Amino acid sequence: MSNIRRSTAYISQGGSLVVPEETADSLINSEIESSIINGSFKDIEDMDRFTFSSLDGGTEIQGVSLPEGELPPGWKAVPLRQAMNIINGDNIAEGNSPIGRIFRFCHISQWRRESRFCGSCGSANIDALSGETARQCTACGRLEFPRIAPAVITIVINDRGEALLARNIKSINGMYSLVAGFNEAGESLEDTVAREIREEVNIEVKDIRYIRSQPWPFPNSLMLGFTARHKAGEPRPDRIEIEDAQWFKRDKLPLIPGYGSVSRYLIDLWRDDSL
Repeated sequence: MSNIRRSTAYISQGGSLVVPEETADSLINSEIESSIINGSFKDIEDMDRFTFSSLDGGTEIQGVSLPEGELPPGWKAVPLRQAMNIINGDNIAEGNSPIGRIFRFCHISQWRRESRFCGSCGSANIDALSGETARQCTACGRLEFPRIAPAVITIVINDRGEALLARNIKSINGMYSLVAGFNEAGESLEDTVAREIREEVNIEVKDIRYIRSQPWPFPNSLMLGFTARHKAGEPRPDRIEIEDAQWFKRDKLPLIPGYGSVSRYLIDLWRDDSL
């Protein structure tokens, strides 16, 4: 029998987690009492309230998705990426970990905002009666489930043991990370790895090997981490997505992603000589 916890909830607004203003960092992942929500947000229109189950099926949790706008007094919005670093420490997000549950909630919240109407006939969707995380068209009956976009991220290592790190053109703090990109229709994940690296940094790779995956609701991805060996070419950024790309030694690294991401996980494996 499920352990129903409809008296508590997670709250989101856009790409942020909403918590009481006095919430300490160590408690950001805590669920919030519904009675507090009812009092603070009762006058907000277009608020979406729903329930979703934990991945182990043992718990049903309430979710609240707020429209954009000013929050009531006493509440603050914490960007999800910031919350991830606070909550998860040096652990990668997994399904029923604190940040994994929040990732699941935020992914479902966004999908619900984007699936109010049927993609086939344009009629209104309602929550499916099957008990699944699904929406159903009121006219044609089409079922829609949360969309998940596979994306790859790869650490490329050359014969000198150096790793290829790249700076995205949108980076505002000069951080270097790994080359990543979305899987295309009809493409294997290994083909995606090779194509993205070729397109973005002019490198050919070999020995592509899967390492691990991570839910990544920025906005609705499943991030799949790979390692690859340098085959040919020298780094040349495309200047469209990547501004700079260089080979780095383990003891001379630029600013890199924070803990909790598969990117940092792969970089740390390389730093520990575990790849």
